[in-house]
Amino acid sequence: MTSVRIFFVGGLISFRALFSFLRPEVYIPSMLVAPLFQILLFVYIGRSAGLESDEFFVIGNAVQYAAVPCLFAMTFTIGGERFQHTLGYILSSPAPRLPLFLGRALPVVVNGFFVAAFSLAVGGLIVGIHVPASSVAPLALATAICAFSCTGLGLTGAGIGLLLREQAVLANIMFGVLLIFTGANVPVDALPGWMQPISNALPFTHGIDAARQVADGASLSDVSGLLATEVALGLVYGAVGYVFIRNTERLSLRYATLDRA
Repeated sequence: MTSVRIFFVGGLISFRALFSFLRPEVYIPSMLVAPLFQILLFVYIGRSAGLESDEFFVIGNAVQYAAVPCLFAMTFTIGGERFQHTLGYILSSPAPRLPLFLGRALPVVVNGFFVAAFSLAVGGLIVGIHVPASSVAPLALATAICAFSCTGLGLTGAGIGLLLREQAVLANIMFGVLLIFTGANVPVDALPGWMQPISNALPFTHGIDAARQVADGASLSDVSGLLATEVALGLVYGAVGYVFIRNTERLSLRYATLDRA
């Protein structure tokens, strides 16, 4: 029961502390309005160039924008403890590490899903795309899985960010890579050959593909392989991030590395 409390209650308290300084008038433009402008930008670029359909760009950019809450929140939820001078108290506590760190990912996944789902619904309404009612639930599932996989990457970023002076730079670089490599605006098979293996190893690539297919009427079983791959990537990145954090913790115990802000 202690581990369960640490996972759910500790994660929620940490997430609330991260966003305690935000007011709705800050959250709304940064998390709900900004993705709509990204969607409209690429929709009109696509129209001018005569490339993919509006649906292609709406789904790609709405899902990909989950990277903002997932990457930044996950990085700062853990890495930010160092700059708030509370990391030492966490590392010196007897709390089990797995629920302590992974519990902080759950609110991030929920927030990332909400941002992506809102962007998809409102962006689609503005542009005028139509998604069959039977595709709504599978599309929501694909979006939630994408938020999960990106949060796993965010956990890896958090582990790396513990050793960096400026974590926002890392998160911005990761966001840019996901925007370019995951097929959000350019089909993966149209990318240069050296980029495609990288694309297939990143979150969002398979999830965005699955989301587009179910929006076009494919069944959940038709995209189960893509979604399973997306889940596997999230688990792998999450495991890498957790191992990185634990190794960094051991390094700090020897050299006080994390005490140097």
